[in-house]
Amino acid sequence: MRKLLYITVNSKPEYLSSSKTVGRSFINKFIKQYPDFTVEELDLYKTHIPRLEYQYFQSRNCIINEDATNDLPQKEQEEVHTIVNLCNQFVSADIYVIAAPMWSLSFPAPLKEYIDCIVQSNRTITFPEKGSKPQGLLNDKPRTVIYIQSSGADIPFVVRPLLNKGLNYIEDITKSMGIKQFERLLVDGTGTTEEERLNAIKRAHDNIDNIINKIEINEVMHV
Repeated sequence: MRKLLYITVNSKPEYLSSSKTVGRSFINKFIKQYPDFTVEELDLYKTHIPRLEYQYFQSRNCIINEDATNDLPQKEQEEVHTIVNLCNQFVSADIYVIAAPMWSLSFPAPLKEYIDCIVQSNRTITFPEKGSKPQGLLNDKPRTVIYIQSSGADIPFVVRPLLNKGLNYIEDITKSMGIKQFERLLVDGTGTTEEERLNAIKRAHDNIDNIINKIEINEVMHV
């Protein structure tokens, strides 16, 4: 069965979070159009994301093997297993929806900690030769990332490449893992009043159908 992984990174409840409000609308519309997808939700403010201690790795971006893991103290074994499970969950998905606010021209820290867990050698990337640049392994099937970002300012198009550092990073890192399609759903101009926020959410809602129709879906053959 095909899977959509919905990742949120905001401590606010959904009704107060512009990115999560739009994210929920996106998920609902997507599932209505593609009801055979399952949805897994990952709240990075509620899920424990391990810090990457040196003893968890046998080489660059390569987690230690099972035998080495068993030699660690019990708590550290659990941390390694959590990292592996997060990475396996990511690999198993077809569609990724990430809902996050823009913070300090980037995104909240839990998202970076999560990314560090899933960029793993022989799982999402590979190094063909010693010292070579990594190559993505997630080009085995159509995969798409939809990044939903809320921001207080209405960022002019001409300066978005300079200010959207978090969005640009997410696009670059997911493409480096082999995910070819990246779509952005911006909730710009949430402002300082509830009226401004609701107007920004409405503008984003109006773009949801267009983005869903852009997504390359891996059709499942029914026998």
